[in-house]
Amino acid sequence: MSFKSFKVPYEISEQYNKKVAYFSMEFAIHQPLKIYSGGLGFLAGSHLRSAYELRQNLIGIGMLWKYGYYDQARNQDQTLEVTFMEKIYSFLEDTGIRYQILIHEHPVWVKAFYLPPTVFNSAPLFLLSTDLPENDYVSQTITHRLYDANVATKVAQFILLGVGGAKLIDELGFQPDVYHLNEAHGISSAFYLLNKWKSIDKVSEKLVFTTHTPEEAGNEKHDIYLCHKMSYFCGLSIDEVRRLTGIQDDQFNHSLTALRFARKANGVSALHGIVSREMWKNHEGICPITHITNAQNWRYWADKQLYRAMEEGNDAVFDDRKKYLKKRAFEIVADQTGKVMDPNVLTIVWARRFAGYKRADMLTYNMEWFEALVSNSKYPVQIIWAGKPYPADYPAISEFNKLVHLSKNYKNVSVLVGYELGLSKRLKQAADIWLNNPRVPREASGTSGMTAAMNGAINFSTDDGWIPEFINHGNNGFVVPKADYQNMKVHDQDDYDLKQVYDILNQQILPMYYENFDTWRQIQKNGMRDVRFQFDSNRMAHEYYEIMYKES
Repeated sequence: MSFKSFKVPYEISEQYNKKVAYFSMEFAIHQPLKIYSGGLGFLAGSHLRSAYELRQNLIGIGMLWKYGYYDQARNQDQTLEVTFMEKIYSFLEDTGIRYQILIHEHPVWVKAFYLPPTVFNSAPLFLLSTDLPENDYVSQTITHRLYDANVATKVAQFILLGVGGAKLIDELGFQPDVYHLNEAHGISSAFYLLNKWKSIDKVSEKLVFTTHTPEEAGNEKHDIYLCHKMSYFCGLSIDEVRRLTGIQDDQFNHSLTALRFARKANGVSALHGIVSREMWKNHEGICPITHITNAQNWRYWADKQLYRAMEEGNDAVFDDRKKYLKKRAFEIVADQTGKVMDPNVLTIVWARRFAGYKRADMLTYNMEWFEALVSNSKYPVQIIWAGKPYPADYPAISEFNKLVHLSKNYKNVSVLVGYELGLSKRLKQAADIWLNNPRVPREASGTSGMTAAMNGAINFSTDDGWIPEFINHGNNGFVVPKADYQNMKVHDQDDYDLKQVYDILNQQILPMYYENFDTWRQIQKNGMRDVRFQFDSNRMAHEYYEIMYKES
């Protein structure tokens, strides 16, 4: 097919005919395409799947990571080993489009690959690569590893996504009405467009921005002189950059720039919208910040047989199906860890990216309580952990390894590696309780619990991210009651949350599972029903058109 004057290759629904280019550093479309690390990618993947289902006039712009994020393997003692393996994708098409952009005042060749909608049922996705023989080795490495730890490489990646992505759109002749940045990684596109249109107003007219970061310190900042030296600003002088962005210190804040250049911005849950408005309120010249709560694609994630049994009111089939899903997932656990788990036992799963504030090991903060939990003969439990720490986040890797060593002492505790889309789905099917315990309010949205509920797992969470919009305690899930976290020290917050988690587990969850299973099943079903209609990404993709892409 020709990629000049590119059009989305399916019939567009009239209400979604506005052309959108959606920029993201990562997309989790399907297990075989390993170009994602965690929640941001899962979200972007579901967005593209829903854009396809709704027949939206939207294309994705991303990066073809040669080694992906990394491959999570094990050392001889079962601890985490970070490995990098070249990925080969026969299902991607070479568009034949090649062009140059400036990085570090040096021309770098860029090649574009294409994922057609028919391969994985997603909106069209274009992926950029610099891994070409025409480039020197340093330029080739720009698209080797997602979120490379080297600062200059990371800035180059931001330039490639933003400037390279905007230039690709010109090469395609797509002419979008909206440039949508999923996080601020691609804000260099604004400088490219400014160069092209010579009007900051026109740039703002076309640009919308989704922020996922609930803390100012968590937003990416880089030395403004380094950015300038690396051609981030497309030829603008530092004085011009300061005048346009309002940034007067030496740290170039990508998110703040996006908030000043965009027409509209959104947080990714109602709570995150509030947190974001509060966080940025003292900065002048930022655009309005609304919220669109993240969601996940029901058609991709949900176990349809479980839903069918629920709709038919056949409890025997419903229970049997959930038991089968657990048993199948436990084969992976047995294969990886040599532990055979029991589908009749309440199974707690904690699985997501390992990061300090998510507190993966919180259940172990009080070892006396933990011992009592895992050795409870009246109400037995099984616990599974999984997740990929960032490969240079040594405290998170240490946390992972600590859990690995701990798990060796128990038959009913396991830690798995390889947490990507495939394992994620299996673990959600394995879970009776999907445990989520970030420090409030540090989780912008968190979406893993949505897909867990779509597979008959019950959410048990601290009251953060999307959870306040979803959980009705004891009706469709369980939630730790909020305390006055703002006035608590971190240690006190951890103590409070830990006590609440153990109290709810021991006094409500365990007795209900073993002694009142009819109520348990009803909570499962309520969660499945509520998540389907409120947190399916078709709702989210529709809201982006209604709220973010409209001019008003």
